[in-house]
Amino acid sequence: MLQFEGRGSAHTCDGVSRRDFLQVGSLGAAGYSLAQHAQAKEQGLVSGGSDDRSVIMIFNLGAPSQLDTWDMKPDAPSEIRGPFNPIATNAPGVEISEIFPKHAEIADRISFVRSCYHTSAAVHDAGWQMMQTGRQFSGGVETPHAGAVASYLQGRRTDLPPFVVLPEIMGRGGGNLPNGQAGGFLGKSHDPFSLNADPSKDNFQVPDLLPPADIGTVRLDRRRRLRDLVDDTVKSFDASDNAKLLDSNFETAYRMMTSAQAREAFDLSKEPASVRDRYGRTRFGQCCLLARRLVESGVRFVTINTFLTVFDEITWDIHGSKPFTSIEGMKNDVAPMYDQAYSALITDLSERGMLDDTLVCNLAEFGRTPRVNPAGGRDHWPQCFTTYFAGGGVQGGQVVGRSDPIGGVPDERPCDPGNIVGTIFRSLGYDLESHLPGPAGRPFPLVDFGKQPIEELF
Repeated sequence: MLQFEGRGSAHTCDGVSRRDFLQVGSLGAAGYSLAQHAQAKEQGLVSGGSDDRSVIMIFNLGAPSQLDTWDMKPDAPSEIRGPFNPIATNAPGVEISEIFPKHAEIADRISFVRSCYHTSAAVHDAGWQMMQTGRQFSGGVETPHAGAVASYLQGRRTDLPPFVVLPEIMGRGGGNLPNGQAGGFLGKSHDPFSLNADPSKDNFQVPDLLPPADIGTVRLDRRRRLRDLVDDTVKSFDASDNAKLLDSNFETAYRMMTSAQAREAFDLSKEPASVRDRYGRTRFGQCCLLARRLVESGVRFVTINTFLTVFDEITWDIHGSKPFTSIEGMKNDVAPMYDQAYSALITDLSERGMLDDTLVCNLAEFGRTPRVNPAGGRDHWPQCFTTYFAGGGVQGGQVVGRSDPIGGVPDERPCDPGNIVGTIFRSLGYDLESHLPGPAGRPFPLVDFGKQPIEELF
């Protein structure tokens, strides 16, 4: 969740300071003007028709093992192939692990990319940064998340923010690096709105749809009425970007708190019990359902973090030794909830006629070692892993790329983070040759020179 801090000391006539307004503006903001959007269109940053497209990014913190999920090697030695068997899917010639039977039923809508890799350190947050931004963190430059780019280029559609993270921003990753889920050099106004709540709980509420505890409804309305006065005050004491950010964030916060549309979008009680059960009453399952509701209500980009950290939860981080799980443990602890929720999301989007305009991409920070370690797990391996895509113009039922016989390195059509993020931008209709205003105002390309989307997917 964004926490904006101002340094001005100006007060209105009732003692309201800039800090008071920052409390109300602690929501993730969409500080993007119509003028900016018009300029982006004029410069060819956004192609025609892209406004209908949205993205749901499922990020699998901990990193699934490619050999035990989507890229099985049944003919490899036992210490390579692992304990699971491949099963056929409804896509001819495509096999996946037996622990994902529901994925197998909808594989004709999914395309797997089995030749992904990156060259960064085998550390969780280094991979998080690369896979969500397309670039390695270097020289202190924080490249914005793909959702922040969508926020900058296209802004909001409705009262809801353009970029949302569910259930919350990633936690620790072990490398003390940025996690890649922020606005980066585009500014905090393009940070995501973070739910910061578990939608599977019976008492689920969105904290930031409520006024802060020390600001009642009456005071909130009074502050709205004092808006003009505050604008004049801000102009008098500060013409900086921080002051402009304060203004835009108050507007965003008030808009969401008073918007029936925003409350409706986040209200899972509006869904029939059968639909909620279909997704699974897990945190991840209800986040997937909420993502569908948000996209349906106009949110451009939703990131779902399958887990919050790799340290305090059972995740895809299958080192085998405690506190981590083993390969076999993944079958019982992680795969069932994931399989149920993802398949429900894809089927629901399809039944509602939304899948063609909603790209669902499943990413992770790296893969897993081809050889099973002595603890019965697999360790970090950025040299080869699988990502997969559905909807948003992607042609399902296919496999792009190939790994070598032990799933250790790409053997055909290698794809790196720049290609992955470029594919997301391709689905959204962005011109990859265009530029963003980077650090110090210098032009900064959407993707690095020469990086192309995975065109075979479309």
